[in-house]
Amino acid sequence: MTSGDNMRTGGQLVVDALTAHGAEQVFCVPGESYLAVLDALYDADGLAVTVCRQEGGAAMMADAYGKLTGRPGICMVTRGPGATNASPGIHIAFQDSTPLILFVGQVARGMIEREAFQEIDYRRMFGQMAKWVAQIDSAERVPEFVGRAFHTATAGRPGPVVLALPEDMLLDRAPGVELAPYTRTDAHPSPAAMMRLEDMLAAARRPLMVLGGGGWNATACADVRAFAEAFDLPVAASFRCMDYFDNTHPNYAGDLGYVANPKLAERVRAADLLLVVGDRLGEVTSASYSLLAVPRPSQALVHVHPGAEELGRVYQPELSIHASIPGFAAAAAGLNPVREPPWRDERTAAHDDYLGWIRPTTAPGGVQLAEIVAWLSETLPADAIVCNGAGNYAGWVNRFYRYRDYRTLLGPTSGSMGYGTPAAVAAKRVHPERMVVAFAGDGCFMMNGQELATAVQYGLAIIVIVVNNGMYGTIRAHQEREYPGRVSASSLTNPDFAKLAEAYGAHGEAVTRTEDFAAAFARAAEAGRPALIELRIDPEGIAPGRTLSEIRAAAEARQGG
Repeated sequence: MTSGDNMRTGGQLVVDALTAHGAEQVFCVPGESYLAVLDALYDADGLAVTVCRQEGGAAMMADAYGKLTGRPGICMVTRGPGATNASPGIHIAFQDSTPLILFVGQVARGMIEREAFQEIDYRRMFGQMAKWVAQIDSAERVPEFVGRAFHTATAGRPGPVVLALPEDMLLDRAPGVELAPYTRTDAHPSPAAMMRLEDMLAAARRPLMVLGGGGWNATACADVRAFAEAFDLPVAASFRCMDYFDNTHPNYAGDLGYVANPKLAERVRAADLLLVVGDRLGEVTSASYSLLAVPRPSQALVHVHPGAEELGRVYQPELSIHASIPGFAAAAAGLNPVREPPWRDERTAAHDDYLGWIRPTTAPGGVQLAEIVAWLSETLPADAIVCNGAGNYAGWVNRFYRYRDYRTLLGPTSGSMGYGTPAAVAAKRVHPERMVVAFAGDGCFMMNGQELATAVQYGLAIIVIVVNNGMYGTIRAHQEREYPGRVSASSLTNPDFAKLAEAYGAHGEAVTRTEDFAAAFARAAEAGRPALIELRIDPEGIAPGRTLSEIRAAAEARQGG
């Protein structure tokens, strides 16, 4: 429905459409290329704006918002450098299947194809890392394009959408349009497929369910838990999807991350029925495609995925189920369970193996990171949100922290550094009532640590734990394994992170002994403002249960032989 006297600028139409579709937060770095949108945001009630310090942080915040809510995270950046800075967040959202919409200011339409100031063709730039990339050249089509963006970002396998906004289009005027909010359409599994799954479970002896991917919600997690309990199934999670299933539950078997429990990996190989729900069975979950034979696994594979294009992409399932995660989970919860399942002892053994795997290991030095993570796991509330980026430090968090509630973990499955701090900012914006803790390595923190200033600006009492070993630890470990003793480009000289936090206006302190951490954490939690705790760890302790010297010695022995 339109009204001839209700003329709106393109910028106002963008904000109108966002409001109509239920957007609550905008994460941005301002730019002159979309001033008309920024002006329209001035009058937008109910649409909070978080001004960030770098576009990469803004896009990662939008990704974290999308993960937490299931609704598209909204990010706005300026043209050229703004868009290129935002690209890591778009890549994360694509590989993590997170709904996100990036609005990019663009040069005026009359300057296109002249390499105008900061001009980029965003269709070509983002083409391989977004579900849809478009440019809105007419103000009257803004409602159409924004509506399509919301539907595309959330349909099937969720993911990012990029819309370019020519700055002169944002000044054009067109009639306002009354919009209905977008609705997400869930695909449901066919009754025949669910009957086949029921028969396959009845015939199985060593089944294993693996959970992962995007498109989940709390109801789907509850339904999957009910299904797992009814069938007494062992349940594993894919990389950084551990919060999809209560880690303290007797059916939980651990995660298939970069350093998976060898006993869990062996269970995958030995399974006679592998039920994979939501995960793509990508490189990490499949241990570089070694746990399942390509293209025809020896395990009877049932693959459930919301994106039809992922079914049969690498592996040929015995049963493909094209369905949304909530749709499948609801149907699975209604299946008839197997009476006295023959795998009950296996399920018990799988959980026992997991409990053995998470016993804290000892590392060189005065700070025992495994003990600290285990202490946090026991101490933090069940709904605390734990964030991290990428680096060897994350191996301790992935292994020793036990997630109990859905969406208490924010970490990029794409393995992007610099994610933890901006994710924590977004989490506290969405859930100010919950405790939010971010882990970051020294290299990881310095990539987006400036967003601590954003936390200070908005009074967001996040706690950032910086694990400082003076190097890019993951790369150093790889160097020692492949080129022992030849350290190149992986050493770091760092600031005093506690003093850096204080300079931002946050609480800061350093910890050099494990026994001092609990008191330091209590002070950080009571500070009433953003806080940073620097853990100064021995660089020898490169990974849980491994030292640099051991890695180097093994490599030298291998090369010498």
